[in-house]
Amino acid sequence: MWVFGYGSLIWKAGFNYDQRLVGFIKGYRRVFYQGSTDHRGTPEYPGRTVTLEPAEGEVCWGVAYKVSKKEDEEVTLTYLEVREKQYDKKAYLDFFTEPTATTPTVFGVMVYIASPDKKLNRNYLGPASLEDLANQIIHAEGPSGPNRDYLFQLEKALVQIGCKDEHVMDLANEVRRILSQGELTAS
Repeated sequence: MWVFGYGSLIWKAGFNYDQRLVGFIKGYRRVFYQGSTDHRGTPEYPGRTVTLEPAEGEVCWGVAYKVSKKEDEEVTLTYLEVREKQYDKKAYLDFFTEPTATTPTVFGVMVYIASPDKKLNRNYLGPASLEDLANQIIHAEGPSGPNRDYLFQLEKALVQIGCKDEHVMDLANEVRRILSQGELTAS
């Protein structure tokens, strides 16, 4: 079994794995459109975490984890079903490690996606301006800590794997700008 991580799974797997590969999936981009009411926010004030959005010609970098042992697979699936419970869709996508490769390194990595379908995913928040995203992230905090920590950890983890994700970097820079200017607005 292979699992693809494009958010917090990059820096915190939380399960036993046999191999970790840096690479990407095609046809998707990472966006801060998913509300988090259980980890990085509350039902009253949701945080924002990443999900995948279909995007022609785009790639989303992250890591793929190989889980080989049967007992580890069962524990991993149980763990991920709880951790990723606010993500309503599971997909199996091809994973590449080389930008010029035409053949995937791994066929059918499992990935959790939060769809924009409000009937299936009541926590989908969707797009917002960079400033609105930043203000929401600055103010949100949940059982797993401040939402801004999630953003900054994701930015750091992406840099460590050699990925420059403009959406994440622009958002992190906007959060830092607002914090440095003391522009905390009650939005």
